[in-house]
Amino acid sequence: MKIICLLLLAALAAFAQPAPATAGADPVVLTIGTEKLTQSQFEQILETLPDQQRSAGQTPEGRRRIAEQLVELEVLAQAARTQKLDQSPSMKMKLKLSGDQVLAGAMFQTLAASQVDDAALHAYYDAHKQDGEEVKARHILIRMQGSQAPVRPGGKDLTDAEALAKAKEVRAKIVAGGNFAELAKAESDDTGSGEQGGDLGSFGHGAMVAEFEKAAFSQPIGEVSEPVKTAFGYHLILVDSRGPKSFDEMKGDIAKKVGPEQAQKGVADLKAKTPPIFDEKYFGK
Repeated sequence: MKIICLLLLAALAAFAQPAPATAGADPVVLTIGTEKLTQSQFEQILETLPDQQRSAGQTPEGRRRIAEQLVELEVLAQAARTQKLDQSPSMKMKLKLSGDQVLAGAMFQTLAASQVDDAALHAYYDAHKQDGEEVKARHILIRMQGSQAPVRPGGKDLTDAEALAKAKEVRAKIVAGGNFAELAKAESDDTGSGEQGGDLGSFGHGAMVAEFEKAAFSQPIGEVSEPVKTAFGYHLILVDSRGPKSFDEMKGDIAKKVGPEQAQKGVADLKAKTPPIFDEKYFGK
């Protein structure tokens, strides 16, 4: 039923458009009574659907299923018009509200796209750049019993105390001049990153478990942390760099956030130009 409701809004617009004169370039692909739907009109309907249904519409079988639902929708609508159900005051109001809702949504999207300027984007970036902060780090994991990480082949299932002692021992080797990358390959129970010298690449807030994130985003750059315990075991963390993403890297995400805010300002401007008049006896203040 949900897809039929979505098809309703798209079909109202699609069927309202006359078939083009050059039918060969845009053939009629569906006829329902007196209504004809061209290929381009049907594809417009597909574009309005959620991702899953739109993907299904990429195959002839998927398009057929959607067309069958569209047929059901249209025959019901045609029968309703034959019985003049669209002429009742309540139905006229519903149709008006449905049309207004589609137009209002389109106008809101237009405002969201047109109102955003570089000044607004830069202002948002300056105020929220820490939200996009990233860390580039490496780690060595020493797991303990109960860890979600598997035991290394040929390794021992260490107790919590044994794992902590080993983590401290590895850290002492690094502080004394040992090579972090080589020790990661030899000792880390995170074998995936261990093969890369412990490299975790860059990550932002929310990408790691809380204890790990807290250490990575607060410890001095270039210094090996004391063992940090998580559900995986004890981590030795080495932060290579830390800082916010550049404006260009965050611009797309910022536009998605700022656009609706700017559009809302546009709505307020439109309301100011067309101030409503309320019957205060009926609506109150």
